Amino acid sequence: MDDIRMTRYGRGGGCACKIPPGELETLLKGLTDDARAGDAGELLVGPEHGDDAAVVRLGPGLAAISTADFFTPVVDDPYTWGRIAATNAMSDVYAMGGTPVMAVNLLAWPRETLPMEIAREVLRGGLDAARAAGCPVAGGHSIDSPDPLYGMAVTGTADPARLITLDRAEPGRPLTLTKPLGVGVLNTLHKATGEVFPEAVEVMTTLNRDASAAATARGIRAGTDVTGFGLLGHAHRMARASGVTLAIDADRVPVLAAARSAVAAGHISGGSRRNLDWVAPHGDLSAADEATALLLADAQTSGGLLLAGELPGHPVIGEVLPFQGSTVLLR
Repeated sequence: MDDIRMTRYGRGGGCACKIPPGELETLLKGLTDDARAGDAGELLVGPEHGDDAAVVRLGPGLAAISTADFFTPVVDDPYTWGRIAATNAMSDVYAMGGTPVMAVNLLAWPRETLPMEIAREVLRGGLDAARAAGCPVAGGHSIDSPDPLYGMAVTGTADPARLITLDRAEPGRPLTLTKPLGVGVLNTLHKATGEVFPEAVEVMTTLNRDASAAATARGIRAGTDVTGFGLLGHAHRMARASGVTLAIDADRVPVLAAARSAVAAGHISGGSRRNLDWVAPHGDLSAADEATALLLADAQTSGGLLLAGELPGHPVIGEVLPFQGSTVLLR
């Protein structure tokens, strides 16, 4: 088992294996449900803007949050992959200002290729991450598959009046980012060489729980988590939904120490390049060189929160402006 490199199984890795954002939007066009109320409750957040999770009002002061996330191996160690995938799935609930209350496993496994003992390690990692969040894991679903996939469907709760969504970014607000960028390029380098980057693992296995709670307590109502579409892609979505421009000061964005050299060496996922191609027509990225732009578009796995508001202890990387003709402005 120690000789098996999990990142060799699956074409992509982590959130970099997502369907490209432009293709995804074309795919989903016309397939959304316009109904805002049902027998069980009022739909507060649906797929209109691409928010991190769906939200239904259950009653006064109570909303249910629902999300699902899974991906191919992002690191070679199966236990660590499980921790990362579970942390990433629960992040969607935190990004909406909620608290995870239950999760179920989603597992696809090549049972004739990889030992089931490895699958058990993946599930153990996910269980430990959920336990750290105080979120019980109550079963799940598994299938036989050519490629290994793992993640979770997560249910959370929130106060409807304190939700964090993409469409509430107001001009004059600072932009805060709660985790450094660079895990995407380091994961790509890890896949190519087997070199382990503990700083990237630390980022990916750190819950966004505390940042989310602090944000809701400070009245922040606009935000998202930075995952497979990169900082630029998620900023574009927030700006578009809110009708504003997000100005990002590239030199103020925190980056993991080894990430810049990894970019210079060409360890950039196809997903990151597609992110940049998607945002470029809508943004003013002229202030950044290509390497910087690619790093800002780097497909993150289990990244931090991008918030329209200041959060003490985390860097301010820009500000929300009235619409300037582009959704994202690099300075």
